[in-house]
Amino acid sequence: MHTLQKICLVLTIIGAIVWGLIGVFDFNLVATIFGDGSILSRIIYFLVGIAGLINIYLLFEDFKD
Repeated sequence: MHTLQKICLVLTIIGAIVWGLIGVFDFNLVATIFGDGSILSRIIYFLVGIAGLINIYLLFEDFKD
């Protein structure tokens, strides 16, 4: 599970950077690289979303210890 946690953390950081760029500069890095609405963009957004959900679980799992 340790490797999955690291992967999810990296994906969540990437997502945060992308949202920061959108918020500050109105620039969507994912859409620029992979195309707006392309299947690759949707896969990236899906993976980042799943990683965020896993990180939420890990956050509350940490509180149990």
